[in-house]
Amino acid sequence: MTEQCRFLRTIRFDGTDEFVFEAAASPDEWAISGAFAFSGLEPAMVTGKTRQAFTNGFLSVETFGRATFVCVAELDLAAREQLELALAQHFVDAYGAPDVAVALPVAQAEFAFVADLVKDVPVNTVFAVKRSFDDDGDIREEFHKIEQQAPDWPIRAAAVSGNASESEDGR
Repeated sequence: MTEQCRFLRTIRFDGTDEFVFEAAASPDEWAISGAFAFSGLEPAMVTGKTRQAFTNGFLSVETFGRATFVCVAELDLAAREQLELALAQHFVDAYGAPDVAVALPVAQAEFAFVADLVKDVPVNTVFAVKRSFDDDGDIREEFHKIEQQAPDWPIRAAAVSGNASESEDGR
């Protein structure tokens, strides 16, 4: 059996993501917060679909689309390493990092942040994110868990009527 860690996968309850994000992630893609994509923007620049992605979009590390909801799943560590390399290459291609070797530690830190966030969270727990700019213009993230009320409680019911009052502060 291969070693695994808990991580986030994109999910959809309806087709809304296709309309609200510039590029929507497909269901069942591995995802990270992706807040780094907004780090160079001033709050006034965050409008339209960019605002929607900023406010509540997780970033797929497979297609680099956005998703409103993600859930906890088990990720094979060998697959994680490949995804970290893909994210590092994305940093080179989309953000001008000098090369993959320089970008890889940053990609690994993004993965470590998510893995730490969900390490003790049950599989199938749904997460949502809410981002905002603080008074200094820094990005603030709040992660909300929508937990199953019973082991056989369907995820769809959790998203519709779950308790999202518990939050964890991000970076």
